[in-house]
Order: sequence, then structure tokens, then C-alpha cells
Amino acid sequence: MEKTEWNNIDHYISSLPEQKAILVKEILDLISEIAPDAVPCIAYNMPAFKYLGKPLVYFAAFQNHIGFYALPSGNEAFKAELSKYKTGKGSIQFPLSEPMPFDLIRDIVRFRVAEVMSAAQLTGKKKK
Repeated sequence: MEKTEWNNIDHYISSLPEQKAILVKEILDLISEIAPDAVPCIAYNMPAFKYLGKPLVYFAAFQNHIGFYALPSGNEAFKAELSKYKTGKGSIQFPLSEPMPFDLIRDIVRFRVAEVMSAAQLTGKKKK
């Protein structure tokens, strides 16, 4: 079976069943609200955001969960809050059978924005 390569986030969302599309749009809107200067894109063939030229977060809909990728630092910073979810080094699986933890996602995105801003200030890059 041939793998689809997504051109943009709208293309990706249009391929999803309605309920998954709604969740992905909600996550997209949440990230856009918290980081209005972040640039939505496709990275690793999934929706993602870059902030100040650096990866912020990635996310994707799977059969039984929403995968959320906040890099290893995001997972480490929220280790206690994420203990009830299946996680990897930089991945989190939010089961579709449970309510989506939007408040937790919001906190993780805020953490990543602050982390990217801090790293940019250390390297002398200014926020655009």
C-alpha cells in the first residue's frame, strides 16, 4: 500500500474521519492560540509547528490515539502528568477512548514555547 505524502495540514485533516479531524483541528487551534507566531507545517509527514525556526510540537491521528510529540524535553517536564499515558522518549499517546486532555496539551505547548524562546535568546536570535 502506498503511503500518502501530505502537502499541508488542511490536506492531512481532509483525509481523516470526522471525529479525528475535529480533534486534530482543536489541537491545531489550541497551538495557534498559544503560539500565534508559530508556523504550521508538515514535518515527518504529520502536522507540526515551528517556532523561531525550531520544532515546537508535532501531532497526528492514529487508529486508536492521537500521537503528540513534544520532543524529549516536553515529556520529561510533564513526566508526572503523563504517567497515565503511553509515552516514548518524545512521544505521547492520547487514547481516543478517553477525553482529550486539552489543558495538559496547552501546558506542554506553553512549556515548549518558553523553551524555544529561551534557547533563541541564548543564541542571540530575536523573536519575530
